[in-house]
Amino acid sequence: MYQALEKLEELRLGSVLAEDILVNTKNPIIRKDTKITREHIQVLRAFNVKKVPIIIENVFGRTEEEINKLNEEQVNTIQNKDEPAIQTNFIKLYNDAINSFYKEFSSWEAGIKVDLAKLRNIIMPLVERAMDDKKIFSYLNSLSSIDNYIAHHSIAVGIIAGAIAKKMNYPSGMIKQIATAGLLADIGMAKVDVKIRAKKSYLTEADFSEIKKHTIYSLKMIQDSPLLKSELKLAIFQHHERLDGSGYPKGEKLDKISVYSQIIAVADVYHAMTSERVYRAKSSSFKVLEMIKEEEFGKYNIEAVHALISLVGDLPISTCVNLSDGSTGEVVFSHRDSPMRPMIRLTETGQIIDLAAKRSLYIESIIE
Repeated sequence: MYQALEKLEELRLGSVLAEDILVNTKNPIIRKDTKITREHIQVLRAFNVKKVPIIIENVFGRTEEEINKLNEEQVNTIQNKDEPAIQTNFIKLYNDAINSFYKEFSSWEAGIKVDLAKLRNIIMPLVERAMDDKKIFSYLNSLSSIDNYIAHHSIAVGIIAGAIAKKMNYPSGMIKQIATAGLLADIGMAKVDVKIRAKKSYLTEADFSEIKKHTIYSLKMIQDSPLLKSELKLAIFQHHERLDGSGYPKGEKLDKISVYSQIIAVADVYHAMTSERVYRAKSSSFKVLEMIKEEEFGKYNIEAVHALISLVGDLPISTCVNLSDGSTGEVVFSHRDSPMRPMIRLTETGQIIDLAAKRSLYIESIIE
């Protein structure tokens, strides 16, 4: 085994870096021992790297099985890159789910019992589809609307909570339970006075006190269902509690709050803050993630926050984005510790800017 410099245009997928690659950056843009993928080549090209130090091994000492495995890995890397970015029927599936949820919500207002099996069947296909493509999470808020917000919010929280649970390596059965609980978390709003729900101005203190009761109503509505575990029923009741004791309905702290409610809480606050409301414009997904991670530190489960960041904020190389100053560009490098603030090559000038250093700028949205 020895080291050699290889021209970028001749660099093969699967080659292993012999040294860290530094290009006027504090940290390496690619680290030693990294196996080269198509995205790495795009990064190197963006930084105008001409030659790359790679490890050369004695291929004659490899077995036929090892050589075949290397070839297969290279083919898979290419094939995966060519897969469609977004499942074409996700939006139809989402809109169908919104309509189905709205019908169920109207029946709850009229006093009909919750059909939990039907709701689980509504949410799980969406969770599974969303996990096929991370871009779905970054534009999920754009599918939401002020009209019928509760339906949009409930569906989105179910999707996001299920995806966070999967990212945190929960087993399949528990992912279904968490996603369903996320969907059910706000069903108690059906029992809140419609005049308060539909109010087009800021809520009074009395209004907000009534809104806070929705977690109690939600629990009562599914309390007797055998299809949801008791710990997930507790999570529905507690999903507005915060680890620092600033939440409701009881102001619980730390380990007195169910870990499942902590997952739903992250999904709930993320979607609420990134959605347009009567009294507030929607905010950038990336800006909201930073606020949850930094400004609201101590309120939310950090593992769940990091899982959400990996789903939403960790953008692939070459992703095209709109920035907060109106400019556009593409991601050329992502920082390991700050994925929401990658390096961007501006479309108009070709200049590379580091959002980790330029804090006044942030990613506004992804360009589809």
